[in-house]
Amino acid sequence: MSASAAHRATGAAAHRATRASSAPTFVPAFATALRQRVRPTLRDGLRGAPLRHARLGAPAVGAAPVRFADTRLARAVVVALLAMVVASGLVMLIGQQASAAPVAPTSPTAPAQPGTGTGSTGGTGSTDGSTGTGTGETPDFTESDQTVTDGTGTGGLNIDINGPDGAPSQAIVTLLGITLLSVAPALLLMMTSFTKIFVVLAMTRNALALPSIPPNQVLAGLALFLSLFIMAPILGHINDDAVQPYLNGQLDFQGAIDAGAAPLREFMLAHTREEDLALMTRSADQPNPASQADVPMLTLIPSFMISELRAAFIIGFVIFIPFLVIDLVVSAALMSMGMMMLPPVMISLPFKILLFVLVDGWGLIITSLIESYQVSA
Repeated sequence: MSASAAHRATGAAAHRATRASSAPTFVPAFATALRQRVRPTLRDGLRGAPLRHARLGAPAVGAAPVRFADTRLARAVVVALLAMVVASGLVMLIGQQASAAPVAPTSPTAPAQPGTGTGSTGGTGSTDGSTGTGTGETPDFTESDQTVTDGTGTGGLNIDINGPDGAPSQAIVTLLGITLLSVAPALLLMMTSFTKIFVVLAMTRNALALPSIPPNQVLAGLALFLSLFIMAPILGHINDDAVQPYLNGQLDFQGAIDAGAAPLREFMLAHTREEDLALMTRSADQPNPASQADVPMLTLIPSFMISELRAAFIIGFVIFIPFLVIDLVVSAALMSMGMMMLPPVMISLPFKILLFVLVDGWGLIITSLIESYQVSA
């Protein structure tokens, strides 16, 4: 047993020696390279790297030298500074020339003329060239000298908005036109058929389950042109009774306003319910008017708007009924087939559009809206 054990021990030692001799040679080389890299790193981390970039003019470690003068930003800044300097010089030069130029004397009433002297220095002189004695004091202007006359000889300031022939001046006409343009949206919403038409078109779009088709701009444009068609007779009466007489000088401004409000009053009274008019009269705490001519515009305009909204909602309800029936039929069909997860709106939308096109929905709605205002035309 001892001989066999010794033989096995000798074989194991020989095997280990063979494996050690056949081991790869790159392991010691890798370990040597790793030690060479780790030692400088640890040494620099403990002691710090030498400041090789501290000398004058040397760039920092890891940073490239930057030349500010060569960049585009520097060129733009330099050009802007030069432009500012040149502009400042020109402004100063112009200011010096303007201050050095002589200024002619002016007077509130008449241009000053040269005389033989100045009264403020005690010499002789006056504004009309005659000889006079001055006292060295500032001339005293009385209240009558400072009054601007209107050409009739009486004092005071008088502004006349009419021309020589009684017609308004061009500046006044332009001012009135700009004012009318600024208040035109409010007048369009409150005193015309625009509100009712736009609400009906919007409710038709909602009944079709199309929240954004047609867009609001299209509906507003269609409502605007339909309002122009409906209001054309009223606008013609306003032009004939108020605008043209005022431009020709036959009416003053207040008379033109009263004449232009009469056709609008008749239009709104024809489409305003008495219940709405009584409601607004009670809300304003005003006495009941004896006749339609006594109804003030303060209560007539909101009463007209309420009546228009009521009529628009009634028309919208009638439009909703056929589309509601289509939704109910489609929902019942989907429930019977077990398609509860499928939205009914997705299936009913094509049928709604088909029905609306087959019955010529847009034509029916527009025709009904225009004919509802034919009484006042």
